[in-house]
Amino acid sequence: MYFVGIDISKYKHDCFITTETGDIVCNSFTIMNNHDGFEELLSVLSSLNPKEQIRIGFESTGHYALNLKLFLEKAHYSFMEFNPVLLAKFNKSQSLRRTKTDTIDSVSIARWLMTVEYKPHPVGFYHTYSLKSLTRLRNSLVKQRSFYIIKITNVLDHIFPEFKPFFNNRFSKTALYLLENYRTAEKMARMNSQSYDNLRRISRGKFSMQKFLKLKELARNTVGSDNELFVSQLNSLMTLYKQAAHEVNSLETQIISLIEEIKPKSLTIPGIGSLSVAVIYAEYGDLSKFSSPSQMLSFAGLEPSYYQSGTFEHGGHMVKRGSSHLRYTLMNLCIPLIQHNMVFAEYYAKKRTEGKTHRVACSHLIKKLIRVIFTLEKNGIDFDPTKLR
Repeated sequence: MYFVGIDISKYKHDCFITTETGDIVCNSFTIMNNHDGFEELLSVLSSLNPKEQIRIGFESTGHYALNLKLFLEKAHYSFMEFNPVLLAKFNKSQSLRRTKTDTIDSVSIARWLMTVEYKPHPVGFYHTYSLKSLTRLRNSLVKQRSFYIIKITNVLDHIFPEFKPFFNNRFSKTALYLLENYRTAEKMARMNSQSYDNLRRISRGKFSMQKFLKLKELARNTVGSDNELFVSQLNSLMTLYKQAAHEVNSLETQIISLIEEIKPKSLTIPGIGSLSVAVIYAEYGDLSKFSSPSQMLSFAGLEPSYYQSGTFEHGGHMVKRGSSHLRYTLMNLCIPLIQHNMVFAEYYAKKRTEGKTHRVACSHLIKKLIRVIFTLEKNGIDFDPTKLR
């Protein structure tokens, strides 16, 4: 059996190959992150036939390893990707020295592979990776969109502080239309009947004449300053906000199309939308690598910490390791599940009657959700509330 440790970096990768008996096959060598470097690695691996006896491992380092993973898959070699924390703990167990180099890491990876169960990365992982990239990019743009909303609010505090409270501190479709087309309190104060017709159409009849007249009155009597500098800032921020919102909508269309094509069984759970299911599916990837719901819980960093030494032991807060994007999505599903799924609503109520706080009850709710997802996906069945205990 051959164990190949590869330390991934942006421009190069350091490799080390040993056997199960500890014999060094190839001392540390470096390949460049390009076609020639990959061909050099392939040439070395080809001399180690058969392929079934070759185990390749490297740390999860974001997108830096993507091209290498695609190359190895195309060449029909399996590989295992793992959390860097595991290697760090392994290195600490081997030596008290605090020496770290890429060469040393490649050796450590190969030797670590010898001590663990080999779990190859699933074939065809690229589709899951693409979905993960889309969902994470959407999350980033949503945060950016929220940032622009905060900045717009700050500017409005200067030029028309009464505007946002009038809309219950929310930027509804009607409010955004007003900011985009009128921008200043002075222009809003001069709105006419045609303006009202447009606002009524945008709001689907919800923006009444009384509200229209009240807004015009607030605009006439605003304490805000019609400063050109702030108006210019508002124009720029509205443009940036529109761009971010447009990209978010475009990404959501792609994500929903992809996840509905895949049709994971999680989609059949009431209270979970397509976007949330896409994040769960993309972040977990191939569920065959999980043998129990507790492993899925651990992957999301939602398991409680536990400490025991001698006669002292206690449980702690969530470890919060793993995918923060996945953890955030799962926790945000609590309210929709309670509102739209009777099974989870009753379970939440049960935990609350046991004296659990809202957040603790929610953590129990998510544990139940993960158990349900694990069962549905492993058995390929749709959600059926009558079969839940």
